[in-house]
Amino acid sequence: MKFNKIELEQVAGFKSQWPKECIEEIAFVGRSNVGKSSFINAFLGRKNLAKTSSKPGKTRTINFYNIDNKFRLVDLPGYGYAKVSKKEKEKWDKLINEYLHDRENLKEVFLLVDIRHEPTDLDRQMYDWIIESGFTGFIIATKYDKISKNQLQKHIKAIMNKLDVVDEGLIFAYSSENKHNLGVIHEQIEVIINNKDFI
Repeated sequence: MKFNKIELEQVAGFKSQWPKECIEEIAFVGRSNVGKSSFINAFLGRKNLAKTSSKPGKTRTINFYNIDNKFRLVDLPGYGYAKVSKKEKEKWDKLINEYLHDRENLKEVFLLVDIRHEPTDLDRQMYDWIIESGFTGFIIATKYDKISKNQLQKHIKAIMNKLDVVDEGLIFAYSSENKHNLGVIHEQIEVIINNKDFI
């Protein structure tokens, strides 16, 4: 996929700030330290569009990126980060849940997990909701460069077992260092946006 015009269309801390449901949206969700901002920057071919930080929990809003007025990439707040107040956590949870439940033009949700570790109970809860809501169940397993290649299947199997994934083909091992599988993810999202059947 080649992108000409990318803009941060809206930063929303409340539902009333969401942009109009005029184009389809692809959302990305995951734990606070999973590398979501780094992935989004790589996917869009920009270095600092999504702000990365050494401190997890940087994204505290829903960020809507308009891609050539064809679709929006939606960056949801990271969940499960312990070093914020309970009140702040509850605000993030409400924001995520409202978007995932109420957004009519949401076409697909990708869950990001850290390939090095077994997914958490919160990851399982999120994935169950994604499946129950009728989405496909795509997973981007980040930090692939941090494991040895001969350990890949072991880690993929752990993800499948914890999340009860039915098809290994739904999991994309990804590395922000060498961009492993970035092109494949581009192709998959292009298929989704173009309303083609998933193969």
